[in-house]
Amino acid sequence: MIWCVVVLAACAGGPVVRATQADHSDATFDTQSDPFGWTPVQQGRVEIGTLTVPMDYSDPSKGTFDLNLARHLAMKPNERIGSLLINPGGPGAGGTDFALFAEQNFGQAVLDHFDIVAWDPRGTGKTTPHIDCTDDYDHFFAIGDITPNDPAKRQQLVDLAKEFATDCVNKNGAFYQYVGTNNSARDMDSIRAALGEAKISYLGFSYGSELGATWATLFPSTVRAAVLDGAVDPTAGEQAKALQQDKGFEDSLTTFLSQCSADSACAFQNGGDAAGAFDRLMRSIDESPLPSAGGRPPVNLQVALAGLGQAMYSDADWPRLADALAKAQKGNGAGLLAFYDEYYSRRKDGTYDNFIEAFQVITCMDTTERPTVQEEDAAVLLFESVAPRFDERTVGDYFCTFFPPTRDPRIAITGKGAGPIVVLGTTGDPATPLDGARKMASTLENGHLVTVVGNHHTGYLVNACSTAAVDNYLVDPVGHLPADGLRCS
Repeated sequence: MIWCVVVLAACAGGPVVRATQADHSDATFDTQSDPFGWTPVQQGRVEIGTLTVPMDYSDPSKGTFDLNLARHLAMKPNERIGSLLINPGGPGAGGTDFALFAEQNFGQAVLDHFDIVAWDPRGTGKTTPHIDCTDDYDHFFAIGDITPNDPAKRQQLVDLAKEFATDCVNKNGAFYQYVGTNNSARDMDSIRAALGEAKISYLGFSYGSELGATWATLFPSTVRAAVLDGAVDPTAGEQAKALQQDKGFEDSLTTFLSQCSADSACAFQNGGDAAGAFDRLMRSIDESPLPSAGGRPPVNLQVALAGLGQAMYSDADWPRLADALAKAQKGNGAGLLAFYDEYYSRRKDGTYDNFIEAFQVITCMDTTERPTVQEEDAAVLLFESVAPRFDERTVGDYFCTFFPPTRDPRIAITGKGAGPIVVLGTTGDPATPLDGARKMASTLENGHLVTVVGNHHTGYLVNACSTAAVDNYLVDPVGHLPADGLRCS
C-alpha cells in the first residue's frame, strides 16, 4: 500500500522520461493588472486569488484550470526578499492553508522577509476543476478482506479497485490526464511569471520535494533557492518506492512498540510485551472485526492498518494510539476508526475532501507502471519481507492496475543548472525514509543533505537547528548554505 496524509504526506511517481533541456511554459501575464485578482483577508495580512493556467501547455485550446491561491504578505515589507512558493505534499493535498495560517507553519525570518505563496495544485482542493471519484470512502477502503480465504472475497478486492479507477476516469475524463507533476511544475513557473519575479524560492514537504525537484529540473534558471523536506528517492519506480516506504512505517511501528513495552505509563504496555499483544490483537481483528461507531463499518484489518499508518506520522500521536489499541483489546474499535478517518480526511459531517482521490489519480498519471492483478499478488511476499506487520495483506492493492496509460509521466529529476538545493531527511520518518532523502541529495546536481533526528514525518521546525538551517538558507542562499551532511539533533 502507498501511504499518504494531508500536509505531511507521502510521495508517488517514478521517473520514466528524461528531460533533455529546460521546459518552458511560455506563460505571459500583465503583472500590472493583477492576474490573480488578489482580495485581502485577515486584516490585510493575507490575500486570496486565482490564476488561470492551460490544462495542456502544449495545446491551450483543451481548456484551463483556475488555481486557488493564498499569499501571506511579508511582515517586514521594507525587508521583503521576494515570494516563497509552498507545497505541503500528497500528491493531492491543497496548499493554501500554509499561507492562510503561515504564522503557525514558518520561522520568523521567513515570515518577515517573504510573501508566502501557496496554492491548491491542479486537481486538488478548491482549484477547479478538481478530482472527484467518490463520496463513499468506506465502500472502497473499509469493507474489503485483505487476507481473503476464498476466491469470492479475493475477487471483491479486484472489483473494488476496478470500480474506483473506472469512477475516477468517468467522472474526470476531461482533465485527469493533465494533473501530473510535470504540469504542476509548469504551473509553478506560471505563478512565478504572474508574480513578475525572474527568480523565485521554494519550500516543499514530502511529495512537495518531488514536485520541487521536477520544477528545478524543468526551469533551473528561475530557481533562487529551494528546500526539499522529507524527500523521496527520485530514481525509484512505484514498487521500489512503496517498499522503501513500507519499511519506514514498519521501523516506526517497531520503535513505538519497543518504547511502549519499556514504559509502564503506556496504555498498551501489556506487561512489557506490547509487540506480542499487538500481533495477537491484529490476528483477532482479522478474524473478528471490532464494533466501531454507529452507522460505520466495523474495524477490520484494512481499517486498523490504515489507522496505524496515520498514527505513525508523528510520535506525538503515539500515546493516543496506545490508548486506542488498549481499548481495541477490550472490544472497542472507535479509537482505531478515528485514526482511519484522519487518514482519509473525513470531516465531522461525514463528508471527505478529495485528497485521497487526487493522490491516487496524480500518482498513476505520473508513472507508466500498470502491474497486472497477478503481478500485484505475486509481489505480496516481497512486501511482507520488509514489513511483516504493516503488510499483513495476502493480496495486492491494485493501485494503478486499472487506470489507463499516462500521457505525461514524470520526467527524470536532475536539478541540473538550478544551483544548490537543500534536502532534509528525518531519521525516524515513516513515510519518506531518510535513505530517500540521501538519494535525492545525491541525484541532484548540487544537493545538500541535512539530517534531522526525530520520529516524525519531515524535519522543518522540529528543532532550532533544522529551523535555522532552512530559514537562514532561504534568506541568504549563498552566505548560509548548510554544510552538506549537517546533522540536527
